[in-house]
Amino acid sequence: MQQLKKFLILFRNSCRDKSFLSGIDQVEGFVSKVLSVVMVVIILVALYDLILVLSQQLFGEPSGFFTKRLLNIFGLFLNILIALEILENITAYLRKHVIQVELVIGTSLIAVARKIIILDLSKTTGLQVMGLAFTIIALSFSYWIIRRSNSRRIM
Repeated sequence: MQQLKKFLILFRNSCRDKSFLSGIDQVEGFVSKVLSVVMVVIILVALYDLILVLSQQLFGEPSGFFTKRLLNIFGLFLNILIALEILENITAYLRKHVIQVELVIGTSLIAVARKIIILDLSKTTGLQVMGLAFTIIALSFSYWIIRRSNSRRIM
């Protein structure tokens, strides 16, 4: 019975606002660190894949300068760049405990740019191209607003 009473007192104390928020902060920190480690592993695997594909393309049979293979290699490069940006988002969160919207929008712009670079126009409808165009316009406008508001805060 004494053990149960101690447990209930401990539980009650840990549910107070300050203690609870401290626990939430610790969980957030742990999850962010795990995500960072996983993202580093993903980046290394993607880099290995890029090196493997690039070496196969260099030592394989030449088939022209601007081919579908070249676009695939660009896509792999941009995948790594996007993964690095996501890692930067996670580490920025770990440093400041704030999600930096400018970084998120920049990463989104890179992801949409990657989609456009590797886009196969023979399999893409006009509506999809219009959707990508609208997405770029919306993200660019959002980025401009965020940059403008950040520069005004600095002055």
